[in-house]
Amino acid sequence: MGFLTGVTRGLVRGADRMSKWTSKRGPRTFYKSRGAKGTGVRAPGRKFVMIKEMVPEFVVPDLTGFKLKPYVSYRAPAGTETPLTARQLFREVVAPAIEKDFREGTFDPDKLEKYGFEPTQEGKLFQLYPKNFPR
Repeated sequence: MGFLTGVTRGLVRGADRMSKWTSKRGPRTFYKSRGAKGTGVRAPGRKFVMIKEMVPEFVVPDLTGFKLKPYVSYRAPAGTETPLTARQLFREVVAPAIEKDFREGTFDPDKLEKYGFEPTQEGKLFQLYPKNFPR
C-alpha cells in the first residue's frame, strides 16, 4: 500500500483506524504480546490460578553427537527435486507390486485393497466422490 493510499484511507475511514493497536485500545481481555498462550485463568479477587494442563511441555530429543546444525541459512540453494505427483507416486510405489504379482500369477483385480486402493470413501473426513470430487 502506497503512502497516498494510506493517507486517503485514513481520512476516509477515520484516523483512529490507522493508529497503532495497543492494549489500551482493545477490550479488557486483550493483552498485547507475541502470541504466547495463557497458562491459567484469573480467579475472583484478581488472583491468577495456573493450570498444569495448560503449561506447554517441550519434548526435545537428545542431540549429543549429532552432526547437523539446527539452523538452515536463507542463502541455502533451493531444492532441485520437483513435487511428487499422484502418477509418479503410483509408478514408484504401487506399480512394481502389481507387476510382480501379475508376473507371478497371483494378481486378483477383486483384491486391490492389498495395494492401497479404497473402494469406498465412507468414514473419510473429506469424501472425494461425488460431491467433493476435484475437477
